[in-house]
Amino acid sequence: MAKLLYVESSPRKERSYSIAVAREFLKAYKGVHPHDSVETLDLWTLELPEFSGDAINAKYKIMHGEPHTAGEAEAWNKVVDVFERFKSADKYLFSIPMWNFGIPYKLKHFIDIINQPGLSFTFSPESGYKGLLSGRSAVVIYSRGGEYLSGPAAAMDFQKTYFERLLGFIGITDVKSIVIEPTLSGPELVKKAKKDAMETACRFAAGF
Repeated sequence: MAKLLYVESSPRKERSYSIAVAREFLKAYKGVHPHDSVETLDLWTLELPEFSGDAINAKYKIMHGEPHTAGEAEAWNKVVDVFERFKSADKYLFSIPMWNFGIPYKLKHFIDIINQPGLSFTFSPESGYKGLLSGRSAVVIYSRGGEYLSGPAAAMDFQKTYFERLLGFIGITDVKSIVIEPTLSGPELVKKAKKDAMETACRFAAGF
């Protein structure tokens, strides 16, 4: 039995295109994998620790092999708790709307917590960086108001390009993407984009 972790990063809920397609994916996935466990992390209700002074100091002390103070150890333990919850999954589903050409700040906060030395990656002068979450797979659902897959606006895509580079950095290279765009276009074009995305989600779920 595998565990699928669904990370939801839009606050719009019933009005969200990325969430609507994610729900279609989960419905199909549960039909194909009835014995797998599915956990949802709603980043708008999840309490994340601040990555401030003690946590940052703890990070750099790990990188330099130095011991933590009591305050740093307490802050780092909170980081580890969030990371272990993320690491516990075998598969991931992410739903991500584009905000200002990038990702929502709640998702960036989550990334800044889990992407840590000794947890999600290691570094050595000889071999460089190495992701520690290899062997896992992910499906990522992106929604964007404009058209960013090609054309002049492609250079402004700091959503999909950033997030998939981040996944690869921590070792998750088996990644499938579903893009819903342009959600700010005419109703017929939007309806078709959503329908196509849902069909793709069902197809990906069947083989995930």
